[in-house]
Amino acid sequence: VQLVESGGGLVQPGGSLRLSCAASGFTFSSYVMNWYRQAPGKERELVARITSAGGTTNYADSVKGRFSISRDNAKNTVYLQMNSLKPEDTAVYYCNAFSFKRGYEYDYWGQGTQVTVSS
Repeated sequence: VQLVESGGGLVQPGGSLRLSCAASGFTFSSYVMNWYRQAPGKERELVARITSAGGTTNYADSVKGRFSISRDNAKNTVYLQMNSLKPEDTAVYYCNAFSFKRGYEYDYWGQGTQVTVSS
């Protein structure tokens, strides 16, 4: 199983970034996909979630209206479009795949990608 994030970097306040997470080794289309982030000295927090077929999305209040999660099940990839970035969005962003089947949890994580918002 692999989740490989890309697209992070340094961006000025007000700018945009698009994160991608390429998945392999499991049935991507059966999993809920999440983006989490962790800033220095803070706990990891859920940023956005998308259901397996992409029909439902949820966002943390802090990113509503600025971030958008999407997925392409044909490409086994989930995206996070981040607009109007703020310095407080600076964090390591992690891709997560989650499923609960027949009494078992399946929970996979990527290695993370750094997003830094600074002038």
